[in-house]
Amino acid sequence: MNNHENNRKQPETADYFASRAAIIRTLNLAKIYGEGDVATHALQGVDCVIYRGELIAVMGPSGSGKSTFFNMIGALDSPSKGRILLDEVDVAQLSAVELAFLRCRKIGYIFQGFNLIRYMTALENVTVPMTFAGVPPEAARKRGLELLDLVGIGDRWEHRPIEMSGGQQQRVAIARSMANQPQILLADEPTANLDLATGESILGTLQKINKERGVTVICATHDHRLLKMCDRIMWIRDGAVERVEKRENLKIKEGTMKGSQT
Repeated sequence: MNNHENNRKQPETADYFASRAAIIRTLNLAKIYGEGDVATHALQGVDCVIYRGELIAVMGPSGSGKSTFFNMIGALDSPSKGRILLDEVDVAQLSAVELAFLRCRKIGYIFQGFNLIRYMTALENVTVPMTFAGVPPEAARKRGLELLDLVGIGDRWEHRPIEMSGGQQQRVAIARSMANQPQILLADEPTANLDLATGESILGTLQKINKERGVTVICATHDHRLLKMCDRIMWIRDGAVERVEKRENLKIKEGTMKGSQT
């Protein structure tokens, strides 16, 4: 048994999420790039459970496997070994059409670089996923405006990305991620390109979506301010889950949570 196997046990009580079902489970999840002596083991036997309706932070140093883990649970890449269960459905067993449906309807993505379409307005960017999902234009427009109001920039619906600040672009990206009413929201470093005040506001928006809409929010982040908002924190190192803690079990100085980024 290696050190990673020793570290995979979660220090949780049996009743931690007794009233919630697992929405994501990974079983001995591994991802290997390349072969032989040049093979890179990006993930090494990750076992984890993410519960419906929780807000969880995934932390770890650069190169630890966070991005690979996100690609796996977001059905953007397939594992070399192990299983990923979304609502107890084995993702590896889905066809290309079923995977596309899953990514369109069940999971929302917030990318670090925003990934907005430059020539489209905020509203048009938000409604693009709805078009692919077959939502009628008027219904898409109505929902898009509601989502822009939800993230606090309803008055900017006609503006294009070049006319918006980084924080406003991130809010459009969050609204777009909610376009098809996903059950899971994956946020990759959602505050990385933002100043401290704007970053705190963005985190508050994610917390609002989690609490008011019951969306499971999973953030890959270096931002310690998220720790005071989330339910649990998962640390990944060298491709394995190092430990998982409930927020209330952490002893973190207030000053560290407010401004420190590592």
